[in-house]
Parts: sequence; structure tokens; C-alpha cells
Amino acid sequence: MSTTEPIDPSSSNPENPSSAGADSALPPLSSPEEWQTALVKAEDALRAKDDECLRLRADMENLRKRTATELSQARKFALESFAGELLAVMDSLEAAQQVKEASLDSYRNGVELTARQLTSVFDKFHIQAIHPEGQRFDPNRHQAIASLEHDEIPAQNVISVMQKGFILHERVLRPALVTVSKGKAESPS
Repeated sequence: MSTTEPIDPSSSNPENPSSAGADSALPPLSSPEEWQTALVKAEDALRAKDDECLRLRADMENLRKRTATELSQARKFALESFAGELLAVMDSLEAAQQVKEASLDSYRNGVELTARQLTSVFDKFHIQAIHPEGQRFDPNRHQAIASLEHDEIPAQNVISVMQKGFILHERVLRPALVTVSKGKAESPS
């Protein structure tokens, strides 16, 4: 600012905050008591905001720790229900081992009962067997052990299943071990 220009008393002056323009949020302060009161109010507001910020940080840290603990517990005990259901199957197998004298039919009936128990547990937990016989070979669900020529089954279709596969909610736990058709055998000319 040059010395020849007149000074506008309504313009803001950094050395005198009370002379701030009309857009200032604080009313003009004239006495030292008003300045002191405004300063105390501002400090109180700052302390309140600082306290609120610290509380939010603590809440977020507690939430993070609680979530980590719950996630750890969920991982640790995810199989608890499944394992509990399998105990009945184990009990049946142990009971069969304790039988001293039994006929072949009673063992067969016991094995069938135990197999039904296990199938029931699998159904409850959405574990399903893969039965691909006669279906098109799917490398995502089947593992080819052999490939044979076959007159009746088209090429790339499953002829037989050597070991069932299993899926859990559409995710393959174990692929089915299968024999795949090469198609018709070529006759010698």
C-alpha cells in the first residue's frame, strides 16, 4: 500500500481482528474482557472437539479389535456344528466295533444306517456327491484317470466313475475320478 492512498477503516486489518469485514462470524470486540471471554469459549469448543475426536478414535480402535476377535473366533469354530453332527456317525462306528458276535446282515444294516447318517450330515451342510456317469467330461469337476474307445458313448463323455467327487455350495471339494470315452473305435480298413 502506498502512502498516498487513503486508508479505508472498514477493510480488514490483520493487526486488529475487531476491524474484520461484515462476513466475519465473530462480532466486533472492543474490551479486553470480551476478548478474554471469546478466547475461553474458543478454547472450550476446541477441547470439546478434541475430546470428541479422541472418543471416536477409541471407538474405532475398539471396533477394529472386536471385529478381529470375532473373525478369529468364527474361523476357529466354523466347523463346530459340522464336527458335532459327525460325532453321531463316529458313535455308530464305535458301537459296531464293540459287537462281539454279529451276522453279516446285521453288519450290513449297521453300515447302511451309518451311511445314511453321514449322508444326512452332508445334506445338512450342503455337501453333494458328483455323479457324472454319462455326462460330458468337465475338467473343473472331474479328473480323467483313463480314456477308452466306446461304441455307444460319444467322445468326451464319462463312461464310469472310479471315485465319487464332492462339492460344497458349488465349490469342488474333490473331483470325481472318471474314465472318459474317446468315441467309436475305428475299424481297420
